[in-house]
Amino acid sequence: MFRVILAAECALLRESLVRLLTHGGFHVVAAVENLDQLVRAVTDLRPDVVITEVRLPPGRREEGPGPVMEVRRRFAQLPVLVVSPDVASAQAAQLLAGGRSGAGLGYLLKDRVGHVADFLDAVWRVTAGQTVVDPLVVRSLVAQHPLTRLTPAEREVLALVAEGLTDQAIAERLSLTEAAVVKHASSVFAKLDLRPAEGNRRVRAVLACLGQASLSSAV
Repeated sequence: MFRVILAAECALLRESLVRLLTHGGFHVVAAVENLDQLVRAVTDLRPDVVITEVRLPPGRREEGPGPVMEVRRRFAQLPVLVVSPDVASAQAAQLLAGGRSGAGLGYLLKDRVGHVADFLDAVWRVTAGQTVVDPLVVRSLVAQHPLTRLTPAEREVLALVAEGLTDQAIAERLSLTEAAVVKHASSVFAKLDLRPAEGNRRVRAVLACLGQASLSSAV
């Protein structure tokens, strides 16, 4: 059973997530409300995954995912799933651009927690080392990226690739053949100078590219 540390300022949110995670087969070893408690808990308990709000006290009103970046800095190999109240593209880009340690990383909107199956699936995937990003965040990042070299069809495929969908799933979503999806994806990688690595590495490469571009446009 995977051991989870949960960090959320709101007691109601903490209690709700503890119930969801326990029901989903996880063992919540600590539920904390601020960054200091989170760092101490991770240091003492060494969990398999951390689920945290994007901002925690102290300093929760500051721009940027400060608490999450601090946890990633101190515990680089620890899978982290971030829950955010809004899309906050610049914050998501900052976090994703720094997510190259090989550890699982996720960024979900709070509304997604209400979709219990999707939320639990995201926790399992992040714990297993995958990258999981809320579809609305992905679309926001893609919308801000100067993808002038891509066709509309290629942009659609890129957004779904970044969500982690397989070629078959993308083909079904867009009513294309799988061969057409592979052709579009290959063109995207070539135009963005990305090597078409498989699986999670491919997702990380795309998200890193989008995140860096979004950060540049936000400065």
